[in-house]
Amino acid sequence: MAYVTTAGRACAGRINAARARGFTLLELLVVMVIIGLLAAYVGPRYFSQIGKSEIKVARAQIDAFEKALDAYRLDVGRYPSTEQGLGALETRPQGEAKWQGPYLKKAVPMDPWGKAYQYRSPGEKGEFDLFSFGKDGQPGGEGEAADVGNWN
Repeated sequence: MAYVTTAGRACAGRINAARARGFTLLELLVVMVIIGLLAAYVGPRYFSQIGKSEIKVARAQIDAFEKALDAYRLDVGRYPSTEQGLGALETRPQGEAKWQGPYLKKAVPMDPWGKAYQYRSPGEKGEFDLFSFGKDGQPGGEGEAADVGNWN
């Protein structure tokens, strides 16, 4: 059997009271610095992956449009004109008796940056050019701002 003195109880009571008050300011600051360092390390890696995924989505959508345009050409005998645009994949252009569409299951979406895809027929780089201006919405550019098209 252990004997505890009154002084021992008083000392234990002070320790429990100190623990019940919470964390010190220094402890909170250390935790905040650690969280900040982790965010500074992980944040740029995370956001660079988002940019790469947008480019991959644009390429996948352009590939799907190419297949729909090829199906249109097989039926009609030519690609839609620049004036008809990608809308010819959804609705019958006037005067197209051989049109067997729609060639897309859904409406033509915007590119991953919220802008319309560009379509030209005849194209400068092939039978038709289908592209997005990228993140900046301007011709040319590098990295995430580079144009994404059916030629690259």
